[in-house]
Amino acid sequence: MGRASTKENKNIYHITRDELGLSREKASALLETIPPERIEKIENERAKPHPDEVLLMSQKYKKPSLCNFYCANQCPIGQQYVPEIKIKDLSQIVLEMLASLNKLDKRRERLIEITADGVIDSDEMDDFVYIQNELEKISITVETLQLWSEKMIANGVIDEQEYNKRRTELK
Repeated sequence: MGRASTKENKNIYHITRDELGLSREKASALLETIPPERIEKIENERAKPHPDEVLLMSQKYKKPSLCNFYCANQCPIGQQYVPEIKIKDLSQIVLEMLASLNKLDKRRERLIEITADGVIDSDEMDDFVYIQNELEKISITVETLQLWSEKMIANGVIDEQEYNKRRTELK
């Protein structure tokens, strides 16, 4: 049996493996294509994980948030375009979404006024930026809901086949 890690500043990959109670050898067996030495390098930040390794870890460790973490913090493109999503309870996600939608509903007419001529004048800029920020909050909340769904699927709380079937039917 492997010994418990005593490292103080563990990264997310190390924390996730520890939470599962896996040694590097057992994690390697679970991951199938990542040797223990590579896991050690990733966990001690002597090597950055490759996207396919993170995807595999997220699937096998049943931790979809690893992909978002990687994209938001370690991928050069993602660092520019992908916000880090924090896992929240479903009720909090829904309340945040409704609050943002309510704010936007009040500004819908103003958005039409601002964009009708295709030009955003200086006197329209504050309202436009406010609306754009609220839309970004909605986008992040949608991503949070998606991540929550993926976590529930990974943990068996939501039936993956039924979920995918319904998603396909509604497209």
